[in-house]
Amino acid sequence: MTAGWNDNTPIYRQLKDRVIGMMLDGALKAGDALPSVRQVAAEYQLNPITVSRAYQELVDENLVEKRRGIGMYVTEGASEKLLASERERFVREEWPAMMERIRRLGLSLEQLLQASAPGAPA
Repeated sequence: MTAGWNDNTPIYRQLKDRVIGMMLDGALKAGDALPSVRQVAAEYQLNPITVSRAYQELVDENLVEKRRGIGMYVTEGASEKLLASERERFVREEWPAMMERIRRLGLSLEQLLQASAPGAPA
């Protein structure tokens, strides 16, 4: 994780989103330990309460489990659960806006596929 926080979103939420991104990218897998609250707080100069809040939300969503005395661990099936919810959110929230923009711009399926082909100009 890199520092560089956005002023528009609470830091605990940004930290939570970064951990979720690491799970989706496969950097954190089921059974992997999360860095300790103290370690993250020290590394990114955050209040430990901020880190704890982010981690607690992950626990509340059953993506991470708290093992008393030894730390926080990614739960079994967390990445699959995240992937399913992110796909559903994309289709419900982001895709309709993208479709509307595509329609407004008059882009065809062929143009979109050609633009996304490997080696196509960006």
